[in-house]
Amino acid sequence: MSNKKIEKIRHSLAHIMAATVKELYPRVKFGIGPAIENGFYYDFDLTSPLFPENLPKIEKKIRELIRKDLKFEKESISRTEAKKIFKNQPYKFELIKELKGLQVSCFKFHDFVDLCKGPHIKSTKEINPKAFKLTKIAGAYWRGDEKNPMLTRIYGVAFETEKELKDYLKQVEEAEQRDHRVLGEKLDLFHIDKAIGPGLILWHPKGALLKKIIEDYVLSEYLKAGYQLVNTPHIAKISIWDTSGHTKFYKDSMFPVMQLKEMGKVIPYQLKPMNCPFHILIYQKEIRSYRQLPIRYTELGTVYRYEKSGTLHGLTRVRGFTQDDAHIFCTPEQLGKELVSVLKLTLKIFKTFGFKEFEICLSTRPKKYVGTLKSWQKATNALKYALEKVKLAYQIDPGEGVFYGPKIDIKIKDSLGRAWQCTTIQVDFNLPEGFNLSYIDKKGKKKQPIMIHRALLGSLERFIGVLIEHYAGAFPLWLAPEQTWIIPVGTRHKKYARETCKQLYENSSRSIVKDANETVSKKIREGEIQKIPYLLVVGDKEIKRKSVRVRQRGKGDIGKMKLNKFIEKCQNCLCKRKN
Repeated sequence: MSNKKIEKIRHSLAHIMAATVKELYPRVKFGIGPAIENGFYYDFDLTSPLFPENLPKIEKKIRELIRKDLKFEKESISRTEAKKIFKNQPYKFELIKELKGLQVSCFKFHDFVDLCKGPHIKSTKEINPKAFKLTKIAGAYWRGDEKNPMLTRIYGVAFETEKELKDYLKQVEEAEQRDHRVLGEKLDLFHIDKAIGPGLILWHPKGALLKKIIEDYVLSEYLKAGYQLVNTPHIAKISIWDTSGHTKFYKDSMFPVMQLKEMGKVIPYQLKPMNCPFHILIYQKEIRSYRQLPIRYTELGTVYRYEKSGTLHGLTRVRGFTQDDAHIFCTPEQLGKELVSVLKLTLKIFKTFGFKEFEICLSTRPKKYVGTLKSWQKATNALKYALEKVKLAYQIDPGEGVFYGPKIDIKIKDSLGRAWQCTTIQVDFNLPEGFNLSYIDKKGKKKQPIMIHRALLGSLERFIGVLIEHYAGAFPLWLAPEQTWIIPVGTRHKKYARETCKQLYENSSRSIVKDANETVSKKIREGEIQKIPYLLVVGDKEIKRKSVRVRQRGKGDIGKMKLNKFIEKCQNCLCKRKN
C-alpha cells in the first residue's frame, strides 16, 4: 500500500471515530482529527470525562460502521452555509472564520458532516476492520495553546493488514518495557522532582557517573581531532542575544529575562539557550591569522530552553540540558574538508555507542532567515558536498533550516528501529557577519570566516535516554556505571572480596563489594535486576585458588576463573569498548 493510501485510511478513520463519538455522546464539540505517523487522533470537548475502558465500545462501533460499506462524499459549500451547519460547534466555527475564499470544503459520511478538505477514502470497504486499534486518551489544548480549553484527544493506530497491526503493538509493548523513565528509576540513575520543577534532571550517583563516562569518551575523541576545550557562563547580558538574533527568532524558547541591578542601573540578563555567542567572543578576543584556522572550540555546556510543560518527556525533552556543542571557524577553502571530518567523526562515535543505522536530512532555508540568498546557496552546496563525499544517503527537508543557516540532521536508529534526532551540523555565514568576525588572509587583508555549528550527540540528557532504551538498561561493559559486583558467600570471605575489588579498581574496573547481611541468591537476583555485567561470587575455593566464580549478564554462571584472567578479560573488553 502506498503512503498516500494508508494516510487516507488513517485520516478517514479519525472522522469515522468522530461520527461514532457523536452517536455515543450527542452533545460533543469537535476539534480536529488528522492522520499522524502510524495512526490518527481526534480532539473532543465532552460534557463528561472519557476513560480508557470506554475505548472498546467506541472501537466496536467503528467496526460496525466500516462493515456497512459507507461512502465519503465531498462537498464545496459557501462560508454562510458552513457557519449555519457548524453554528453549535465553536471550534469548527472558529476555523471557518479564518478560512480564505468564499467556499468551504466539507464531507458527509453516514449522517455525519465534518469540515475538512481531505483526502479521504471513497468507501469504508477500503479499511480492514481488523487492522486498527484505539490506543489511548490524552488531554490536549485547543490549537496547542495553554490559554485555550483542554480537549480530550483519542489516539488510534491503523495499518493495511492485521499482521502489521500486531507487529506494531508488539513493538510498542517492548518499547514500554524499555521506557527510560521507568528504567531510570529502577536502575537508580535519575529522577525529576516536583520540588525542583519539570524538565530539570536530578542525576543520582550511577546516572552522574554514566554521564561522565560518556563525556570523557567524546571529549577525548574531540581533543584527538584537534578541538580545543572551552567553558562558558550560564547567563549573559541580553544584548549578546540581540546581536546573535536569538531574541528575534528564538524568543519563545528562551526563559524570561532577569532584571539585575548594577551600578545603579537595571541590566537585563538571559539564561543561555545556546553556546554560540560565547564561543564567538572567545574567537574575537584576538586578531586571527589564516594560519590559525581552522579553530575548533568544543564545550559540554548546560543550556536552558523554555519548553512547554506538555511537551516535556523524561530525559528526551527537558528544560535544562548539557549540549554536546562545538563551533568551527574556518576559511571558505577549508569548509568542505571540515564538514567531511565532522561527519566521519560522528559516524565513528555513534558506531562505538552501538548505533549503525541512520536517517539523514538536509534542511534548507526557512521563510524567516538572515543573510543573503547567495550565502545560503553556498552553505547548502557545502553540506551536500560533504554528505556525498562520505557517501551518506540523505533526504531534502525543505524550509526546515534554522534562521541563520541550513543544516544536516542525523537521526540514529535504536534496537527497535526507532529514529531519534541527535546530530545537527549547520553552516553559518551570518553570525560571523553579525559579530564582525575576521581573520587576516595571505595577502594581509581582513576576511570573514565561516562558522560551523556542530552538536554531535545533541543533548546528553536526550542521548542517555536513547541509550537506556536502546540497551534496555543493559549497558555495554565500558558504559556500565557499575561493572562488577563481588559477592562474598559468608563473613569470612569479605576480606578476600575487598582485596578482589581493590585489584579490579586498580585495573580500571568499576567494582562494588556486596557484603550486606543477605543471602547470595538474593544478591545475585538484585544484580540481575540492576543489569550488572559481571557478578563474582567468592568463597573458600576461590580464596584458595585466587579465583572468582563468574556470572555474566545474559549468560548466567560461566564457571570459575583466575582473578588475573578475569581482569585481563575485562581489560580486553574495555579497550575495544565492548561487552
